[in-house]
Amino acid sequence: MSDKKADLAGPGIGNYEDLEKVLPNDYESLLTKKETQQAITAVKNYIEEGLCRELNLIRVESPLIVDVNSGVNDYLDRDGSRTPIDFHISNDYDKNPVDAQVVQAATKWKRVALQQFEMQVGEGLYTDMRAVRKDYFLDHDHSAYVDQWDWEKVITPDQRNMNYLTDTIKKIWKVIYGAGMHANELFPKLNSSQYPDFPEELTFLHAEEILEMFPDLPRKQRETEVLKKYPAVFIYGIGWTLADGYPHEMRAADYDDWVTETVSKDGRPMHGLNGDILVWNPITKRRHELTSMGVRVTKETLKIQLEMTNQLDFLDMPYHKAIMNDEIPQSIGGGIGQSRTYMYLLRKAHLGECSVTVWPQILKDLCAQKKIFVLE
Repeated sequence: MSDKKADLAGPGIGNYEDLEKVLPNDYESLLTKKETQQAITAVKNYIEEGLCRELNLIRVESPLIVDVNSGVNDYLDRDGSRTPIDFHISNDYDKNPVDAQVVQAATKWKRVALQQFEMQVGEGLYTDMRAVRKDYFLDHDHSAYVDQWDWEKVITPDQRNMNYLTDTIKKIWKVIYGAGMHANELFPKLNSSQYPDFPEELTFLHAEEILEMFPDLPRKQRETEVLKKYPAVFIYGIGWTLADGYPHEMRAADYDDWVTETVSKDGRPMHGLNGDILVWNPITKRRHELTSMGVRVTKETLKIQLEMTNQLDFLDMPYHKAIMNDEIPQSIGGGIGQSRTYMYLLRKAHLGECSVTVWPQILKDLCAQKKIFVLE
């Protein structure tokens, strides 16, 4: 069980010896360096236009830094293992200072922004979010620099259900799949027989069902085994404690609703109105996460989840007070990894082929040995 616990918040790869086994030995990029940049632009434009069309969103600006005391920064999990970068702004000789943090994601900020931009039911926003997550292990699909399409949409209380969640997920996958087809049309070299076609449909499974399939495996290995059979899946209910005593993955208690009771297709009780889209990566031959999303907490489920995670002190923060006082709308939202998506659609072995950030020398050397070009 110790392996299961260690796997809850990490990437599933904890050292560069294991990473060397994941990275391919016979890799050759299908696109040149210049073509890769052109393809990224084409995919980015397609996805942004598609999300706006399918989900009725508009683009807005989002913060890179937030006030420490606002409570809108994203803590990503609930075990305290991923902490944001704090810094002090002295301002006018410390007469009116501000203590700030670099955002780790815009998850909670977006819900407040719905009110700020006076969004009505059925309307929403997306943002070209940039963040820093300093506590990641830097491997082939995790970096300290994070780029996401963060989106949020106003819903009614009646839409807080599995049908609405599933319908929204299908619309997002339609856009991602379409972006892959669009890239293949623009760059015919991507139509390579060495890789399988992108799956047109998602398979929907509960985290509880996947545990039943592979009860002895840690989370990342369970996902990899499922994806061998179903190359694109959405996993419901991430955050709820499963039958083995662990959640499928740690999930923060103050944005996604992972406690609400639901029912599986075969009539069994399940939990959670949230989840992740994962795909099979034919290059690394393992799981590849693209997006995390969900119906957001109400004041009732927020309090339950904070109580379960021993974080009731969060209720003193402005963001949490706004939820408890019904000052911000009920919503659904998520974050789609941009470079992760480019990596998948453009058949790349490493995140560094799609985004510019910092990497340790050991990783750069490893990529050079395997003919993987990493941007610097």
